[in-house]
Amino acid sequence: MISPHGHASSPFPFAVLTDPRIPDEVKFRAGYINADPRPPDFKSVLLWGIAIADSRVADYENATVEVTWTQLTCRANGKDFVLNDDTGNVRGGLYRRNPWFGINDHETMPLDYDRANSTVVLRVGRRADKVWHFWSVSPRATLPPGKPEGCTVKARLRISPGALVQMGMDYWKDSTGEFAPGNSHEAGCSNWYFPSEGWQEAEFTDIGGPRF
Repeated sequence: MISPHGHASSPFPFAVLTDPRIPDEVKFRAGYINADPRPPDFKSVLLWGIAIADSRVADYENATVEVTWTQLTCRANGKDFVLNDDTGNVRGGLYRRNPWFGINDHETMPLDYDRANSTVVLRVGRRADKVWHFWSVSPRATLPPGKPEGCTVKARLRISPGALVQMGMDYWKDSTGEFAPGNSHEAGCSNWYFPSEGWQEAEFTDIGGPRF
């Protein structure tokens, strides 16, 4: 599956100022919720994340992103449903970074595992020329029945110096279709998350966004 998060959209930005810690080639430098509504026949959803290394930072070659947990919940008729709840694993690929995602080609993402701590490690500094685009190890989920009110993505991460992460999600026509023009619809993405000594919970939601 390929999901090139570089298309034009109608953003509803979370921030108007550009953070100088974000490299220039990044497509969406601030979080946004897509103002274009989910097509009514799109019945599936997938969480994703983007991790990159910042080559301006000393020792960026050793930059890592550790992921211990990802979760996708969606709300319908005022009730929240947990659709994905994964520990210690992701799927993904390495995509072109400049231009951002470029054409739709990618390489297999190399993953290391810390089994004792139920963590997957993305050694982003080893391929600083690439966008490390990951998504849930669980299959693409079907939206719950009822009136949709949006979805929320969460991930528990530890980001080392020289790395940064953004979370988001796409709506899809169904739970099995491959990437093709018109098959997916980007809901939006979070602001960027930056290095810290401890674990962080990264989040994106389109609940309450302009489409609703």
